[in-house]
Amino acid sequence: MSLTDYKGFGGALLSADVLGDDNDPAVLLIPDGEQGRAAWRDVADALVLSGRRVVNLDLREPGGDLSEQDELAPHIEDLRAVLAQMGSRPVVVAAKRGGWIATRALALDGAHLAAGLVVVDMPVDADAIASGTAARLALPTLVVRGGFSPAHCSAASDAFNAALPIGESADIEDCDVALGADRTEALLGQLLEFLERRQPREAMEFKAGSDPRTLRDAMGCFATGVTIVTALDAVGTPVGLTANSFTSVSLDPPLLLVCIANSAGTAPVLREAVHFGVNVLQIGQQPTSNRFATRGEDRFANQPWSPGQTGVPLLASSLVSFECQREAVHEAGDHYILVGRVVRAQFEPHRDPLLYFRGKYRRLHFA
Repeated sequence: MSLTDYKGFGGALLSADVLGDDNDPAVLLIPDGEQGRAAWRDVADALVLSGRRVVNLDLREPGGDLSEQDELAPHIEDLRAVLAQMGSRPVVVAAKRGGWIATRALALDGAHLAAGLVVVDMPVDADAIASGTAARLALPTLVVRGGFSPAHCSAASDAFNAALPIGESADIEDCDVALGADRTEALLGQLLEFLERRQPREAMEFKAGSDPRTLRDAMGCFATGVTIVTALDAVGTPVGLTANSFTSVSLDPPLLLVCIANSAGTAPVLREAVHFGVNVLQIGQQPTSNRFATRGEDRFANQPWSPGQTGVPLLASSLVSFECQREAVHEAGDHYILVGRVVRAQFEPHRDPLLYFRGKYRRLHFA
């Protein structure tokens, strides 16, 4: 075990015990507002024995009642800062009023910061339901009642669970636990069941003949940028689609490639186009990426663009725009590989890229 300090909101130092192997899936433990990390110690040790890397965090000293939003605010920013400093997305496990902090910290873009959320014995949070905070938690969430003390099921806590987009619940029944150690074991069992489903230790495997979704998930573990490939059709109308299967091929001669699904509506136009453009997107262009990935959309409506040197549509504000002359087309299963010779490129190196990883948009995080 090692003691580590994380930088929280405003430069505050937050101490944490870090246990386990750096290569194991990570779990971040958040205590109740009036407790320290010692409250999680038995669970932390057991999680390490179960093959997890555990960060057992201390909160800053509360300045008042955590039911007040202005008292919660620095804790929320602390948690977001700690998550941004971690090398991988952990499952966040929060006790009691620590759940208030975690739900709000992860409501905005939690899927970018954490792999899942578990709240244990969280007091009724009617505000999270009324404000829509619970409904915005777009990551797997488990609500456990009875983890530290007898469960008190209520209509309000059931309503919180029902408001979660990806929510489930577990009650540790008093008749099943005779001693405090039994309750800890029961809580650990619920945690491990959730962790194995949402963040498994064992690697998933694809073999020839397996479900193609498994292969797609494997391919999705390769983080990529996001591009929009554009061209003009036979009558000069701009067309384009979102693609992330893109790479540089050669510098001499200057070649790149992009893979186009044969089923795409614009695939025939791009296959025949003498010139095409590849627009690499920056973080602010996520709505543009969605528009060009949706069938039936007027993709260029309200989309600023201008013709490049070769006439191909180039999207304004892109990180990079390449203009290419078609070099070759290769058939490749349900896609074709479009190879282009770069004739012109313009780029803005100070913007951050829009990233895609495991089926979700991502952004760069700097510790």
